[in-house]
Amino acid sequence: MELCKHDEFCGGCIYQGVEYHKQLEQKNLEVLELLEISDVHPEKIEEIEGCIDQYQYRDKMEYTFGDLVKDGPLTLGMHKKGQFMSITTVDCCQLVTEDFNKILSFTLDFCIEKGYSKYHKRKHTGLLRNLIIRKGFRTGELLVNIVTSSDGTFAEDEYVKGLLNLDLKDEIVGVLHTFNDNLADAVIPERVETIYGRDYYMEEILGLKFKVSAFSFFQTNIEAVERLYSQAIQLIPELEGKNVFDLYCGAGTISQIMALKAKHVLGVEIVEEAVEAAKENAKLNGLDNCDFIAGDCFEVLKNVKEKPDVIVVDPPRVGIKADALEKIMSYGVENIVYISCNPKTLAPNLKGMEYYGYKVKYLKPFDNFPFTKHTECVALLEMA
Repeated sequence: MELCKHDEFCGGCIYQGVEYHKQLEQKNLEVLELLEISDVHPEKIEEIEGCIDQYQYRDKMEYTFGDLVKDGPLTLGMHKKGQFMSITTVDCCQLVTEDFNKILSFTLDFCIEKGYSKYHKRKHTGLLRNLIIRKGFRTGELLVNIVTSSDGTFAEDEYVKGLLNLDLKDEIVGVLHTFNDNLADAVIPERVETIYGRDYYMEEILGLKFKVSAFSFFQTNIEAVERLYSQAIQLIPELEGKNVFDLYCGAGTISQIMALKAKHVLGVEIVEEAVEAAKENAKLNGLDNCDFIAGDCFEVLKNVKEKPDVIVVDPPRVGIKADALEKIMSYGVENIVYISCNPKTLAPNLKGMEYYGYKVKYLKPFDNFPFTKHTECVALLEMA
């Protein structure tokens, strides 16, 4: 196994140099330990399922401009391990395709040649903030987004020309310039300009088409999420003819996959942009039996008159809040499928569901992000 050249400084991966089967064993053990701590004992637990491709699987990267040492040369990449202010350039990252590394290297060289300054997180001065690259794995489309403050000018035309001259495997279909003067250390799109092409790329999942805009939430490992979603849907007994609630539905990906069989799917998601994307993609796929509502899960469900036959939940890393969990439990549906991106919140949520009379019938971990700390799980609950 070849150790990543950035391992000394980059904080993105924690399992560099660890054989993949050992990574899977460790992640599987962590899930089992968290379940034990919460006193959750599923009737059936399957071994963790790993990725077919352990390298070059990510379809999105958000890089930060900065420096590795104070007042040092400009860098573009990831935060240094355990450091808030230091950024290490990651131009040979193993988790992305070579196109990502080429675009990063060109962008960094371009900005150095122009003499652009990094945005200083404490002084709140300077121009350069972030570079975001997104890719459609099934379509070969790339979307590049340069993020700056308004403190100076950026040579947009020259930058686009340079990008388009790169020798890339995939095609750049859009280049965006996002302006962000917010004091938070996060990408806040206060103003977004399309400086080349379009402001979205296309992707395909399990035969459905999805239009993904610059800031839409979307799965970052397409091959892995297809396997995870297929498993989750297979857990639902006789999906045909049923009303399904897909809570915390994001851009409605699994909602639309379920809508191919279900009578009706209602998706609920707090991020308005994701809901708008879900509605647009449902039209794109010719689906008229799924609807999406933007809002807090608990608040939305208080006003929904429709009753579900089955519920799918895919909450953020913080898990399901107590008020929303109580509301979900009040429907008393026979089956609930829980898709989790954080076993640390999954385990106590499952224990809470057992309190309301559910039994965890099945659980399976998935490693969708090799070399990182992240593990996903799918669980089936049944009313006891």
